[in-house]
Amino acid sequence: MRDDFDLVIFDCDGVLIDSEIISARMLVAALAEFGVAIDLDYVAHHFLGRSYPTVMRTIRSDFGIDLPPAFEEDYRARLLAAFETGLRIMPGAREVLEGMAVPWCVATSSSRNRAERSLAIVGLDGLVGRRLYTAGEVANGKPAPDLFLHAAGQMGVDPARALVIEDSLNGIRSALAAGCTVWRFVGGSHLAGRSGPEPADARPHARFARFDDFFAQAPALGRACQHLEGPAP
Repeated sequence: MRDDFDLVIFDCDGVLIDSEIISARMLVAALAEFGVAIDLDYVAHHFLGRSYPTVMRTIRSDFGIDLPPAFEEDYRARLLAAFETGLRIMPGAREVLEGMAVPWCVATSSSRNRAERSLAIVGLDGLVGRRLYTAGEVANGKPAPDLFLHAAGQMGVDPARALVIEDSLNGIRSALAAGCTVWRFVGGSHLAGRSGPEPADARPHARFARFDDFFAQAPALGRACQHLEGPAP
């Protein structure tokens, strides 16, 4: 398996942080108050990896309802409150980020405020620093390639030399459209029992379920491996 990359781009929600199950449950409950009945499978299929405006357009199209302007602010406030007490880092994610031997960054469909707060809650904000890129910085969100093209460009790397770590089908589509290699992380709580075969247009180059296995799949990306190999003759 190829592991000679110049950049690794990590998605945030559902990859570095186990947030998607919280977001999904909060959204199901919030929409139920307005008579919109959806379940976790609907959220996983339609919303995973999408920006908030896209979610609202889908709700309008599928259910014929325009939610009040205050819905977004109320939902975001409730969600962040839930994050404060329930958000967790993915096991092994910090160790992978700290052990990377090549440049890396984070690219997410979340708003910058939400992403920064989420990373702070789990203690990754100092580690990520300025290497955070959000959908608000590009014209089109996932599955368009814009976000990953933007992240690679900001990091000064050809997208063809970048590896993207994604959990959502739309994120996989976005990475493939950008010309990146993409591995799907299926270890998040939101994908338990929901990570079946991917459709033809969203097939990753590899899959893994534990960050403890990351460097086993990509030895050249880890500092420990490079140290053991020593300098090239």
